[in-house]
Parts: sequence; C-alpha cells; structure tokens
Amino acid sequence: MQIDDLPPLRDVIATHGLDAKKSLGQNFLLDLNLTSKIARLAGDISGHDVLEVGPGPGGLTRGLLAAGARRVVALEKDPRCMAALSEISAAYPGRLDVFNADALEFDMRGQLTGPVRVVANLPYNVGTELLVRWLTPKDWPPFWSSLTLMFQKEVAERIAAGPGSKVFGITSVLTQAYYDVEYLFTLDEGAFDPPPKVKSGVIRCVRKAIQPDVHPKHLALVVKTAFNQRRKTLRNALKSLNFVETGPMETLAQQRAEQLSVNDFIALAKSMTHGLPDHSGIHQGPAPTPGG
Repeated sequence: MQIDDLPPLRDVIATHGLDAKKSLGQNFLLDLNLTSKIARLAGDISGHDVLEVGPGPGGLTRGLLAAGARRVVALEKDPRCMAALSEISAAYPGRLDVFNADALEFDMRGQLTGPVRVVANLPYNVGTELLVRWLTPKDWPPFWSSLTLMFQKEVAERIAAGPGSKVFGITSVLTQAYYDVEYLFTLDEGAFDPPPKVKSGVIRCVRKAIQPDVHPKHLALVVKTAFNQRRKTLRNALKSLNFVETGPMETLAQQRAEQLSVNDFIALAKSMTHGLPDHSGIHQGPAPTPGG
C-alpha cells in the first residue's frame, strides 16, 4: 500500500541499518495497510495531537500523518531511528516532532496541545509498565481522550477481559474503571520484522464521559493488594489496608479478587478511602472533553 511518497519500510530499514534489537523490545510492523488500519481505528485524529511511543522506522507514524493527525509527537529511545524519522518529518512539514528519549522518563505534557490521543505499537518489554503509568498519572483526569495500543496478544486480552475470566486482573480493572475498552484485532507473527514468538493484539480505550469518584491511585492500591493475594478472601487480603466490613462490604469481604466486578472494586476503593495513603496533593483538574 502506498500512502505517501516515502520508500517502503523494508528499504528504510536496509538504508539506515535498523536491525531490530531484542534489548529494546523491537519488532517492526512493516505492512502500511496495517499501520493505516490502526490509525483509522484510533478514531478521528484530525485536529488532534497524537502521542506515539516507539515509532522505530516510522510505519505507524506515516499511517497517523496520512490519516490526518494535526501533529504527531514521537518518543524513540533508539538513536539509530532518528535519521529515518527525520525523513518523515521533512515529508510532512511542521507535523512531526521526534524526541530521542525514554518514554518511562520523558515528561511529554509540555510537548502536546489538546485534544490529544495516544496511539502506539508499544515495545514488548515496557508496554504494561507504560500502560499502568498512563492509568495512574500524577494529574487526573489525564490530558488524552483515548489510548489505542498494541501489546502481546495475551496482554491485550488481559486488559479487555471481563470478571470471571481466568485472565481478569489488575490491568483489567484499572483500565475498565476509567475507559471503555475494546479489543480491535489480532496480528500474526509474520506481520513483523523480525517475527516475534507470539501474536499481537490492538486495543482501544476511550475515556468514559462519567468518571468514577475515586482517584486511580486509590483504586490501584486496593486492586493490586487484592490480586497479589488472589487465593485469599478480601477480608484477609486487605487487612493491611484497614478493611472495615460494613454494609455491602460484608458481602464483598467473603469473595476473592477475581470474583468482583469493576464496579465492585470502585465501591470497595471508595469505602476505604479513609484508610489509604493521602493523595489529596495530586492535582485533579477539570476533565478534558471526552472524545476530543
């Protein structure tokens, strides 16, 4: 598929010597049909800044720009990729800013202008950690309206899993409490260079118009404590958080973490706010317009 006048991605990789590094979790998605599909499924990105992490040779970057993103801010840890990405920047003047930076350390808040969407083929080795950080940011609500992300298939399935599923867990609850989550599609190993040993999955998380009245850091502490002792009833698992069994909490106390719904965890966290660390110093500003 030809989406612009730039060379095919295999040629870009060969020209710039971009052999994927396992240490960086790199598996490059080379099919521009697929990168364009991800860009489309992220929603209307015209008039939006888009944050991308791990662009590599720029396949998804090109898809986002061709799909009409107002501006793409890309964070790339591998300095070898900078020359290839600069060629994309030249082809789309004023619409691509690339930072040679580690997404786990870089503060991108001052680099983006709302409305913002996050779209990324995340490096396998940091994908889950990045997601958890995005789910529990310093400022709440976040400045982005949606996250469209690629993970290993089992990680993507876990995020989208419902209560009662064997893979329902911490990331399921933390994501679904604040976002409407949809598993979009699966990519086979052969779509990547080099082919990984596992399939990949793409999910879209759209921030809910009505947010639960509990800070993500409170919810995260309760959820992590419960699931880290998933064999125990909540009565025993949450002893360290001064869990008080009153009202509806008496029923929840007899259950295990995987038996609760997302709303049960929200209710649990709200009831236990008095026994949790004080997060009152964390800024909670007005919510950005959902879907913006």
